[in-house]
Amino acid sequence: MTERPEFEFVSAAACRDARVDNCPQVALNMPGVVALRDSERPDTIVTMTVDQWATLTDAVKAGEFDVTT
Repeated sequence: MTERPEFEFVSAAACRDARVDNCPQVALNMPGVVALRDSERPDTIVTMTVDQWATLTDAVKAGEFDVTT
């Protein structure tokens, strides 16, 4: 069994409020790897390269994943 790296996950400032019960979390402490998880499902971790992270964040900033309510 392969040991999982020790990711150091952090939440966005808006999610650090105790009234917010779940948030996406990101770990940037492993060279060349970005890890994502949902605080409600901490055992499910998605990893990507730094280039993939840049592509994702650029798309989010450009509104490509905006959710309409």
